[in-house]
Amino acid sequence: MDGKENRRITDLGTLKALAHPLRANLYRLLCVDRTATASQLAEHVDEAVSLVSYHLRKLAEHGLIEEAEAQSADARERWWQPASNGVSIRDEDFRDAPEKTAAHLAAARLFHDQRSDHYRRYLDERPTWSTEWNAASVDNESWMRLTSAELTELRRELEELLRRYDERGRAAEAAGDTEGREHVALYMYGFPFRV
Repeated sequence: MDGKENRRITDLGTLKALAHPLRANLYRLLCVDRTATASQLAEHVDEAVSLVSYHLRKLAEHGLIEEAEAQSADARERWWQPASNGVSIRDEDFRDAPEKTAAHLAAARLFHDQRSDHYRRYLDERPTWSTEWNAASVDNESWMRLTSAELTELRRELEELLRRYDERGRAAEAAGDTEGREHVALYMYGFPFRV
């Protein structure tokens, strides 16, 4: 997976494949773990291995995940990995037909709800994290007056900054520097509104 670009989803079939609640969770888990079997993922999502295998195959049919090199000697295990370093879904690719617009909106709401649930779990678990991790955690609101071009520029700069930190963390981990490293989720929303 390293070195692969984000995949831009532009077709309705792939969007619908990813916008299934279990599939979206499985995809996220694979992005975090980098490689996993259906059995390992089933433990995370508390579902039957057969159901998880079915949904992994659906994600693979749409090129979102792919088979990975075996990580163990057990030839019966099928390992999976993301086919890219992530996905991007742009509004502009789903505006040309009402069913596309509706599917994009439903997917965006699902992803938002899942992100909110993820953050709520962190809040519930906050007492179990160290003082350092709680101090490092971010919960921020910013209110600005920008043009759409300025918001686009801000988004691109933030995405580049995130990419640099991700690459730095992955390189350090690959070099064996795992002390104190945890998975970190950073969700950003930037959108216009009127008062």
